[in-house]
Amino acid sequence: MPKPHGGKLVNREIPEREKERLLEQAGELSTININEGLAKDAENIARGVFSPLEGFLLEEDYHSVLDEKRLANDLPWTLPIVLDVPNNFEVRAGDTITLSYEKGTLALMHVEEVYKYDKREFAQKVYGTLDTKHPGVAKVNHMGERLLGGKIDLITEMKTPFSKYNLKPVETRILFKEKGWRTIVGFQTRNAPHLGHEYVQKTALTFVDGVFINPVIGKKKTGDFRDEVILEAYNALIKHYYLKDRAVISILPFEMRYAGPREAIFHAIVRKNFGCTHFIVGRDHAGVGDFYSPYAAQDIFDEFPDLGIIPLFFKAFYYCRKCGGVVNEKTCPHGEEHHIKFSGTKIREMLIKGQRPPKEMMRPEVADIILSFKNPFVGET
Repeated sequence: MPKPHGGKLVNREIPEREKERLLEQAGELSTININEGLAKDAENIARGVFSPLEGFLLEEDYHSVLDEKRLANDLPWTLPIVLDVPNNFEVRAGDTITLSYEKGTLALMHVEEVYKYDKREFAQKVYGTLDTKHPGVAKVNHMGERLLGGKIDLITEMKTPFSKYNLKPVETRILFKEKGWRTIVGFQTRNAPHLGHEYVQKTALTFVDGVFINPVIGKKKTGDFRDEVILEAYNALIKHYYLKDRAVISILPFEMRYAGPREAIFHAIVRKNFGCTHFIVGRDHAGVGDFYSPYAAQDIFDEFPDLGIIPLFFKAFYYCRKCGGVVNEKTCPHGEEHHIKFSGTKIREMLIKGQRPPKEMMRPEVADIILSFKNPFVGET
């Protein structure tokens, strides 16, 4: 099992015995209300998911991430984890402030720096575009004018209906050891599983001890599957088609950035912190629309020989009627007339119409779970 990114698993969670005292202290401090995405970032920092970060980025690290895709100490890091505030919020370096979410105290932040930043530079370097049709660019444009850097102390965990799936890196590492897994492949997803997803997971599972299915839970774009649908669909798949001791499912509370190649590296780092030795990277990983070339998220790994986790790349795969199973361009000699492509758009259209996709595209048990939901997609009414 690999060491956490940077060598140490961060823990910025306040012990239970100290919480009451700190909650009283928090009530006397300046407070800033943060949104769900920032609250999830704070929690992921505190729980070690974002190791080695102990807080939101300082200015030197921020610019290093933008320019070099690394922290100032040269450790690979590709997404700026930052806390933005408006100009009218009074704060200075050296202050301790309260981070509040949904009218409750979430964390304390020890502000080390207050600095300005260029939104256009942020968007261009992280997302590779200034087009506001990109959800990441649109989000940056609505951020506050200044960034706060400094360590945090988590006082209260966010409430989630999926708490039994919400394992910390320290817990997954113990779980993997209990199962006797020495090699673990992580799988990132924001979709309910079709047969292609199962194919890449089981192909990877042929070479490792276990698969860690780690769906993103949180704000997504319109048309993505709802969180509860993803979890129930995967439960059905694991129950009917996986060996009991070879698959684990746990959630990643995280707001997708849709940053394509940069986010692929970030996702790999997070799974390394959970204890994974390998990470599956498919076509257009963490992409949106046509902003990134299909395999940009795979090519970027050449820049990070020191990442500390092994990427497993999957390109084109499909169901071949003549082969009678899922294949790829290296294993199937038959023409396209025999192939059924795993089109997420086509599957979605069928499900919206109340139709079960064919078994060559999706397991019937999975399709039935999805169809049992009145509105399985984000933004559907």
